[in-house]
Amino acid sequence: MISEISTLVSLREELEAKGKQLVFTNGCFDLIHVGHVRYLKEARRLGDALVVAINSDDSVKALKGDGRPLNAAHDRAEVLLGLESVDRVVLFDSVRVTSLIEVIRPHVYAKGGDYTVESLDKEERDALIDAGSKIKILSEVEGKSTTLLLAAASEQPKRTRIRIGVLGSGEGTNLESIIGAIKDGWLAAEVAIVISDVRDSVILERARNHDIESVYVDPGDHPEKFSMQSQEELTQHLIRADVDLVVCAGFMKLLKKPVLESFAGKVINVHPSLLPRHKGLRAWQQALEAGDSMTGCTVHYVTDEMDAGEVIGQRQVPVEQGDTPDILHARIKSSEHVLLPEIIAKLAEDLLKS
Repeated sequence: MISEISTLVSLREELEAKGKQLVFTNGCFDLIHVGHVRYLKEARRLGDALVVAINSDDSVKALKGDGRPLNAAHDRAEVLLGLESVDRVVLFDSVRVTSLIEVIRPHVYAKGGDYTVESLDKEERDALIDAGSKIKILSEVEGKSTTLLLAAASEQPKRTRIRIGVLGSGEGTNLESIIGAIKDGWLAAEVAIVISDVRDSVILERARNHDIESVYVDPGDHPEKFSMQSQEELTQHLIRADVDLVVCAGFMKLLKKPVLESFAGKVINVHPSLLPRHKGLRAWQQALEAGDSMTGCTVHYVTDEMDAGEVIGQRQVPVEQGDTPDILHARIKSSEHVLLPEIIAKLAEDLLKS
């Protein structure tokens, strides 16, 4: 029922020898609906055989959270193979389908209209380009999605915990403080996704160690800016992860319209100073150079202007005689680890009531 990868490689070679094309697509396909059927029919018309890669049960859970999948992988495969448009089904265990693309090297890659070429995962997109695959974005079927069907078909109670997307560029110690508060039972939240603009950042490693989806978003060519394409890609990842709150924890790029409009009033940042004093980089060093006797940390709403959003909460940290930048920064970080989960907990209460 579920094809071996070697079989699909052979299928591609057979088709190519006859001047024909293999079409490839992927997804969870957890609850087949008319949107899927129309999408798969359109995909099949792009070539001569359609291979559908489906996420394993574990990777569906990683993407969609507890309670998913609704149907086990073999059941999902059987339903798909019952459709006239689907020729083969293959299973993949990871969140990304990159490795399958690299091996199968499809002639055509199809994706639903809720994506753009730019918002595709960069590693997957690069693998498709390397394989010489044509990327086709298909028509979106308005109002037809598994999420909408589940919402309409059930009378589920409101969420008892919010879903958080954490953005970071460095060590990720604030991520650990959030996870610790969740595990201690006083923060009604779950970290749904962690995104970084640094491929080998420690925060992504920490996320993987906690079995949290970790995503690298290429920031673009400019060392100090976050490209509009990157802003769009990041936004799509957050929407897909169904987050209620976006938390910037050491994220060193300014967020702009795509993110801020999609999550209006739901993006916060932790900054190592008592804003509005000492905005920008290395605020703890700015405090020392200014001769401040008191500094601290701030959690504030994010706007498109650096460190200028409404302050939500602050904690003071004294500047002590003999402090070096590293010593003062460490003391401020300790306060951040207390303040940030406290603020998130307060916001969670409001979000869960709404």
